[in-house]
Amino acid sequence: MNEEEKTELPEGTTKSGAFQSEFYEWGEALVISLTIIILLFTFVVRLIGVDGHSMVPTLQDRDKVFMSDLFYTPKKGDIVVLTKKSFIEQPIVKRIIATEGDTVDIDFNAGTVKVNGETLDEPYINEPTYRQGDMTFPQTVPEGCVFVMGDNRNASSDSRVASLGMVDKRYILGHVLLRVLPVNQIGVIK
Repeated sequence: MNEEEKTELPEGTTKSGAFQSEFYEWGEALVISLTIIILLFTFVVRLIGVDGHSMVPTLQDRDKVFMSDLFYTPKKGDIVVLTKKSFIEQPIVKRIIATEGDTVDIDFNAGTVKVNGETLDEPYINEPTYRQGDMTFPQTVPEGCVFVMGDNRNASSDSRVASLGMVDKRYILGHVLLRVLPVNQIGVIK
């Protein structure tokens, strides 16, 4: 070996020691990365699977979405993940149509939804709302609750059905932020 090919190591360090030091640094970076990912998925976002066709065309059956409840206040138009054990065991995905104090009226003949007397502009729905539930309208949303509907109005069990009805805000797990699967449709959900 000539002088240029020799690698200088700090005094007292062997090639084996340098390898152990580099291996330790990689291990440390991996542990820190995993810790950050675990904290992120525990406290900031969660991955949820969409089960069913009630949110078509916005979300499809088996889509995977990220949702978060960090600093979240429910608003009209938000897509939320909620759970209500008396309705169904697993979490469901629906859109908030009205919040506390709002009056919801549905004209099932015309297929329109009105909130506080104004017909909603709903470009996200699959088709007009013709399917009735067992609730009568108009309905005023009580304090601390929201009124939710699926975007696939005629194939969705939602707040039109008394077993779900008005949803207490405490049942909302979070709002949908982003679709992550299928990969060709990754993006922000509106």
